[in-house]
Amino acid sequence: MALSTASSTACTHTSALPLSHQLVLVTGAGRGLGTHLARSFLEQGARVVVNYRRSEEGAKALVADYPERALAVAADVCDRAAVDAMMARAREHFGGPVTTLINNALPDFAFDGDARPGPDELTWAHFDHQLQGVARGALNTVQAALAGMREVGFGRIVNVGTNLFQNPVVPYHDYTAAKAALLSLTRTLAHDLGPDNITVNMISGGLLRTTDASRATPEAVFELIAASTPLRRVTTPEEFADAALLFASPWARAITGQNLVVDGGLVKG
Repeated sequence: MALSTASSTACTHTSALPLSHQLVLVTGAGRGLGTHLARSFLEQGARVVVNYRRSEEGAKALVADYPERALAVAADVCDRAAVDAMMARAREHFGGPVTTLINNALPDFAFDGDARPGPDELTWAHFDHQLQGVARGALNTVQAALAGMREVGFGRIVNVGTNLFQNPVVPYHDYTAAKAALLSLTRTLAHDLGPDNITVNMISGGLLRTTDASRATPEAVFELIAASTPLRRVTTPEEFADAALLFASPWARAITGQNLVVDGGLVKG
């Protein structure tokens, strides 16, 4: 489906685009938080590439709700050739490059504190698994998207982080280390890409109620976190997705290199 002439013109060398003129790629969008992120952009009129690795059924179900503006594409973000092919498929289908990138894909992981490897059991393989999926995956998608963003003079990159940097209530050592690397990449990329009118930001949530990754979390943990937040409730995936809309919107055109914590006020700054 090609972009209309009006949309194509609007996408050319502008400091900010309305969400309805953006072509958004959400990685890991076939399930969990990724589905909520993709749906939030679709509800705002954006065109969305629904990336998935194994969750084909979920990705295609989402596309079925928005057949004119959504496209499901399978690709492992750790595979640069597959990511390049996904970008090419998006351009072919929508008639223009990806303008907005949401790096949400997460290697296989369950937020179950009782099952996490402790300091004595940790291996480098745990860290490598997370670093590959989080940091390498984001590097692949960013590099694959840059030419298209520079072509239209506009880009928005939003990386999904965690508030466990500031509040390691459950020390998921490997997961948190990978997200810390992603925060560093966020800030250094923001410095380098600012002159191209490409902003790079991170959203760091806490425990979300509920995603596929948090289904293993005991109810007592949800209750403890809810009681500890000023809002007295656990943040939802839909509320988290609101922050992604903000960073992609014209209202955030001067915001880059930031890490916004979205957890109901549990963690400050």
